[in-house]
Amino acid sequence: MDNVKLNTLLAVVDEGSFEAAASRLGISPSAVSQRIKALENTIGRVLLKRANPVRATEAGEILVQAGRRMALLQAETNAQLRGRLGRVPLAIAINADSLSTWFRPVLADVASWNSASLRLRIEDESHSRNLLRRGDVLGAVTREAEAVSGCESHYLGVMRYRAAAHPRLLDTYTRPDGSLDWASMPALRYGPNDELQEHDLLGRLRSGEDGRHRSISWIPSSEDFVYAARVGLGWGLLPETQLRPLLDSGDVVLLDDSVEEVHLYWQHWRLESPILGALSDAVLDAATALEQ
Repeated sequence: MDNVKLNTLLAVVDEGSFEAAASRLGISPSAVSQRIKALENTIGRVLLKRANPVRATEAGEILVQAGRRMALLQAETNAQLRGRLGRVPLAIAINADSLSTWFRPVLADVASWNSASLRLRIEDESHSRNLLRRGDVLGAVTREAEAVSGCESHYLGVMRYRAAAHPRLLDTYTRPDGSLDWASMPALRYGPNDELQEHDLLGRLRSGEDGRHRSISWIPSSEDFVYAARVGLGWGLLPETQLRPLLDSGDVVLLDDSVEEVHLYWQHWRLESPILGALSDAVLDAATALEQ
């Protein structure tokens, strides 16, 4: 397969447009289009959906994943020939809570590998598997145990979440009968794909309530999500590791006794690669903190 055309396909998918890919590759948009058309003619399938942003078709996703694997092997080979692991790109999908808690030792491990590079994609753990399937990342922290085709799956452990909020919200939204008005109480979300928080709320509503009229704030950062809970912007599910000091200080209070458990898995490409093996070992070692 022509590496030049394959790398052009990867550039278009990464950048989201022919123009941006052309700028990255240092060629004209017309040349990008010609390369893609030539690759599509060779494969006999349409590889890209000409939309905004441009996306790979099902056939394109297969080629993208193959291209990512080839790029990793090529970078790793070049690095080994130079005697160091320089500029080996390690693209990972991970949820914000994991990144801010148990995953951090992985950053320290990679830092010791003589300039290997990380490319982290922050995504809800229920959606990160899609990035792995498309070949956008070589590894993902996900809720799904079943391995994506061409990948391996390893159990990491469980993250436990509790519903918490500033004491003022508890006082304001407690009904005379002692129950909480979940449908009206302001809520926090990481973003539109935050299925954990949304699914948890549905189990708390009374019959006939939908919560559509409550205030919802999107806070796409784990640290700032915790801060928003501390100052009373809304209630949210907080990981127990982040919650303990806030309960001790009185900044937040628990809203009930229920615990939401999220089982996490590490999925990665099934590929004979020393750097990928070292990355997986680092992730599995760091995940021991989940059971503490």
